[in-house]
Amino acid sequence: MKNVHKKVPSLILIIVLVGFPQISESIFTPVLPALSLGMQVSPATVQLTMSSYFVAFAFGVVFWGYWADRLGRRWAMLAGIGVYLLGNIGLFLAPNFHWLLAARLVQAFGASTGSVVTQTMMRESFEGVAGTQVFAKVSAAMALSPALGPFIGGLAQTYFGVRGVFGTLIGMATVILLYAGARLPETRPANLSVPSSSLGPLLKRLLTDRTVWVYGILIAGINGILFSYYAEAPFIFIEHFQLSPLLYGALGLVLAGASLGGALAVDFLVLHCSPVQVARLGLGVALVSSGFFLAMGVIDSLWGMIIGIFWVFLGLNVTLPIALNRALIGYEQVMGRASGLFSFGYYLLISGLTYLMSLLHTGAITQLPIFMVVVIAVMAGAYWRLNQH
Repeated sequence: MKNVHKKVPSLILIIVLVGFPQISESIFTPVLPALSLGMQVSPATVQLTMSSYFVAFAFGVVFWGYWADRLGRRWAMLAGIGVYLLGNIGLFLAPNFHWLLAARLVQAFGASTGSVVTQTMMRESFEGVAGTQVFAKVSAAMALSPALGPFIGGLAQTYFGVRGVFGTLIGMATVILLYAGARLPETRPANLSVPSSSLGPLLKRLLTDRTVWVYGILIAGINGILFSYYAEAPFIFIEHFQLSPLLYGALGLVLAGASLGGALAVDFLVLHCSPVQVARLGLGVALVSSGFFLAMGVIDSLWGMIIGIFWVFLGLNVTLPIALNRALIGYEQVMGRASGLFSFGYYLLISGLTYLMSLLHTGAITQLPIFMVVVIAVMAGAYWRLNQH
């Protein structure tokens, strides 16, 4: 552990701060069909609430990453959560889809602080095997939290309607702001020198770093698959297989099990294998499982698709913490801004992937599995080329 002279955030607080943006993204998924009907927009249009989230998120991580270096991690975190709360209030009050989409952008811009600032604090507080293990636990939370989102959203919609989902987000934002305000320490190193120059040289360095590119592709691909699943899954399981919103939300337990299994696997494997071997294993499991997921879609098997999705995400959750932990090695002196620029890039890719999934939406349940097979194959090929000997 580095920087032992100052406080380090508790693991529980880290998980809360890195998890709430993910819950905020996926809590929408059970209400997408209802929003489509209630606001009289097409399913592809209502899915813009998913893809546009990551556009605003991408700009937010650059903004909060910059100010985390300039003014401190704690200030950037609390200010971002405040903006996130305002966005949630806007969602609750939105009279039509255009206002709702605008409020969604504000929500995402504020929520992005939970990603970039938390990862910055983790990278400067933990290193080595301990760092990988911490990132494994947090990666599990990053996968678990969006898995909880549909369950929370389905529960709130069932008992309180669509506005109940937005009210739940307001309550969640208020609690997180109070919790962080009371418990979040400042982890910015006292001797950190922040140059007043522009971001240009750092951006050029990142853009010419092959390792950064490949790990960015992995992180973007994994999250793009995850949130494309959440955008498309309601139309598969609610409309095609006729599950209720509440039962659909309960499917989040499948992804929760996959995230927990991935975290436990990484915790064990990093003690016996190199990080590269662990990441390769995860990608291999995900690629084979995505093929099985596609086959189950072809034969129209509900339980087969559920089993397939479990193994896809278990494999991806083995790879993700390795990518998060190793992506910015060598950028310690500019970690806040490097994290912001790096996150900006991969969140734009995530937005592009989720938007692509909305374009591919036809109502056929095989569209999502085909999408997953192709994206995972690209990820595996890029990682193999980076590490070939």
